Amino acid sequence: MGSRKHNSAEKRKEVRKTQYIARLRNVPTSPRKMRLVADLVRGMDVEKALNTLQYTQKEAANRVYHLLRSAIANWEVKNEGARIEDNELYIKQITVDSGRMLKRIQPAPQGRAHRIRKRSNHVTLMLGNRVPETNKVEDEENITTNNN
Repeated sequence: MGSRKHNSAEKRKEVRKTQYIARLRNVPTSPRKMRLVADLVRGMDVEKALNTLQYTQKEAANRVYHLLRSAIANWEVKNEGARIEDNELYIKQITVDSGRMLKRIQPAPQGRAHRIRKRSNHVTLMLGNRVPETNKVEDEENITTNNN
């Protein structure tokens, strides 16, 4: 591997260490229905989004709820000992993409046939911190200098 490729791969690895992502693939729900729920929680704090999803009546809300719990678990693995409340986690990005489409035939009158499209989707959820890491280090330094 060349040095440029190696350097760019190392940069991608470093960026990936600070990203907290969860993906849900091949969900047998149409993307349009899933986007309604995704738009509902986009940009919300994690605790508020969990409560909203828990009490939303749509079927897709349950799937996004479990996906959010998975993203939180991924965050906890990368930040052992840290609290969610202190870091002010929020849903930074949530995207719903179209997945594979199963095509079926429905019999119609007079010997015709209608095509039925059973859609699926892929959901990607990314968490972010409202409090940047650099500000936390500067705040800790200010606190220690003020106490002395």
